[in-house]
Amino acid sequence: MTGLAVENLSYAYGPRKVLKNISFTVEQGAFCALLGPNGAGKSTLYALLTRLFTAPKGRIELAGMDLRQSPLAALAQIGVVFQQPTLDMDLTVEQNLHYFASLQGLVGNSSRNAITGALDVMSIADRRRTRVRDLNGGHRRRTEIARALLHRPQLLLLDEPTVGLDAAARDSLTAHIHGLCHSQNLTVLWATHLVDEVRPEDRLLILHQGKLLRDGIAGDIGGADLAANFLDLTAAPA
Repeated sequence: MTGLAVENLSYAYGPRKVLKNISFTVEQGAFCALLGPNGAGKSTLYALLTRLFTAPKGRIELAGMDLRQSPLAALAQIGVVFQQPTLDMDLTVEQNLHYFASLQGLVGNSSRNAITGALDVMSIADRRRTRVRDLNGGHRRRTEIARALLHRPQLLLLDEPTVGLDAAARDSLTAHIHGLCHSQNLTVLWATHLVDEVRPEDRLLILHQGKLLRDGIAGDIGGADLAANFLDLTAAPA
């Protein structure tokens, strides 16, 4: 089964083209890193995948659902964590999740069970009654991901999820999400500009100036030195 499919997707802000005929597929249960420098078009792609923007042409399929033909059914298949934090800092972890669960139509035991499950999956059950402002950066990100998993999506979209985290927290979060792919059969699209977040076995898309330059297994694309090859690829105009 295909977790995510994008076909002939383009987008422009006025005369400036930011995505140029992008096509790729990601199998269900795969961890796919979307690697590109700042300004590559990663956030615009996420805005299209979540229907914040609508592409004039091209096709997007989310967990088998066509986004244009069945937008509500397609969007119900995804969980999203955007680059900018969106938690209420004065609420506890549990209160933040309860609020989002109610927006998803989860109430009573359904809400409580979903919250407990998401907290357990993200290993933050012991923080459930902690105010978000009292959490460190890594636990705040884990809370946002727990929130995105409440309705048990098939596809998780993470846009620069480790921004502002230290090296240890970045490594811990990356490893945790890899584990979810295996244990939950969750498809993950992980946007980043940091090469060290990509494992050799990961599916890798390299985006630069709106063009998809590479699509394959990271170890095959990067060879002995992914960082050097990535710099070479993105040094010149796409």
